[in-house]
Amino acid sequence: MNRPDWYKYGWSLDIKNSSWTEDTENQVEFIIKALGLKGGERILDLACGYGRHALALARRGFKLVGVDITPAYIEDATKSAALENLPARFILSDIRDVSFDNEFDAVLNLADGAIGYLENDEENLKIFDVIAGALKPGGAHFMDVCNAAHARLYFPKTNWECGEKSLALAQFDWDEATRRMTYAGWNIPYGEPAQKPQIAMEDADPVRLYDLPELKEILRQRGMEVTAAYCDYCGGAATDREIQLMVCSRKRAR
Repeated sequence: MNRPDWYKYGWSLDIKNSSWTEDTENQVEFIIKALGLKGGERILDLACGYGRHALALARRGFKLVGVDITPAYIEDATKSAALENLPARFILSDIRDVSFDNEFDAVLNLADGAIGYLENDEENLKIFDVIAGALKPGGAHFMDVCNAAHARLYFPKTNWECGEKSLALAQFDWDEATRRMTYAGWNIPYGEPAQKPQIAMEDADPVRLYDLPELKEILRQRGMEVTAAYCDYCGGAATDREIQLMVCSRKRAR
């Protein structure tokens, strides 16, 4: 099993070649519509990676702040924003160490956004504290996570995704006692000699998953209310039959 702080290590810009990054533009358009963004809002992207969503939103005129723990990602995102003169700033930090107070119109946690990655339940809940604290009253939040209800019903399972540049293979398992998913994946680029996948579940990354009722309660305790939930970026309603869970919520106005 990986070390408890596995989330600090092993990330690289090779992730840009992953098939699931190819849908970024469609995801951004969906988020704008789902949150009812009008243009020009100030947005915080937590665990922003190399800034693929933040940069796409900045190109549309939104004002972005991205936070990530991986130096290579923040360096790459900062260079990309500077090259295009985009209204985006990127901060190298653990999410728990940033402090914003009623500053943002919207907060995003995309491609998990580090939700469930931390050492225990208490630490994981601190991310929700940061979300609620950063939002202005009436501000909106969008998260894209894996659904614990789906994991409970359908794991263990394998999955494959056929992208334009590569084939992504994944293996998922589930520990009901800890409510943690373990995940291991392998990417097979097209046009290159294929290598035998090396998927070792004993080295898989553990992620604490939440179902929709649990997320509703966590957010309610922080003055937020869920407004919609989806299973895909086409607007399908949330269902336990699908692994993906996108949740929109809003901070109550004072």
